[in-house]
Amino acid sequence: MTGRFGEPLRSFASDNNSGAHPAILEALAEANEGMAKSYGDDPLSIHVDELFREHFGPRARIHYVVTGTAANVLGLRSVTQTWQSVLCSDLAHIHVDECGAPEAFGGIKVVPIPSASGKIDVQALRPHLQHKGYVHHSQPRVVQITQCTELGTLYSPEEIKTLADFCHKNDLILHMDGARLANACAALGLGFREMTTDLGVDVLSFGGTKNGMLMGEAVIFLNPDLGRDFRYVRKQGMQLVAKMRFVTAQFERYLRDGLWLENAKNANRAARRLAEQVDRIPGVTINRAVQTNAVFASLPRQAVERLLERYYFYIWREEPLEVRWMTSFDTTDEQVDAFAASVREAMNA
Repeated sequence: MTGRFGEPLRSFASDNNSGAHPAILEALAEANEGMAKSYGDDPLSIHVDELFREHFGPRARIHYVVTGTAANVLGLRSVTQTWQSVLCSDLAHIHVDECGAPEAFGGIKVVPIPSASGKIDVQALRPHLQHKGYVHHSQPRVVQITQCTELGTLYSPEEIKTLADFCHKNDLILHMDGARLANACAALGLGFREMTTDLGVDVLSFGGTKNGMLMGEAVIFLNPDLGRDFRYVRKQGMQLVAKMRFVTAQFERYLRDGLWLENAKNANRAARRLAEQVDRIPGVTINRAVQTNAVFASLPRQAVERLLERYYFYIWREEPLEVRWMTSFDTTDEQVDAFAASVREAMNA
């Protein structure tokens, strides 16, 4: 990342740090020609609705928003009452990284559940159903999972299906935070529908920002009985974009010709390359299986401090010290090799 306002940023902190794919920018320029109806009533936006249905099934209902937090919070708000709760991983974005937005804006009680490698299972959910119908306790209504998880790990299709069956048997809704769903699909060799609709996911936050779009997310109701009044929730939530074509133009190009898959495969491949290289460096430990585009590693604090003088990335955990390195749709082999060489230099200094 370069520009007029400072030195180039060499980042392995987040896939949000990358710019937009050139094809996405071209699509935006094309959408800028002439005039179009506002608020999603333009022909392009209507076409993109149909394009999404090709990927998720004919009964899917799609609503566009700008941010991932909006997608999560508004989607959950539309299927819960204020006395109900959402059960999620203790690492879930809605619990850790959304500044209390589900509670403050949605009036939703978020109940974190201890997770294994970022994932929750049926056994962890069962104890939270013991007080269903008991007036003194918030009532579980939604189970939320993240695919891929905040640790870059993956739910298998079988695990998602088991969770969906459990939810539906117990009058619960299964919501998926799919901010990086493309990376999960690329890793598992599955399409969007195979990963969601066919497994029983009810509501999906579908991300594009982390995989090459400028900005834009979608709330997708895969269960046709849910979210019928979402357009009012979105408007009240200040996410009804007037010039909607600039969001949907990105999704049209993103979904067309497999751009989403090409981008996600590159990000995943770059992470594997990075993990393979730094794992050979004495004193560096890769802490988790690299399944998507995240690498979690441990190395001495002095080496981390030296690296942070040249690169931007996050310390995931202070004690014991662990860092997170993220790759993106546009991460090159040269960038990975240079960073791995910098890690070796920092370790040998």
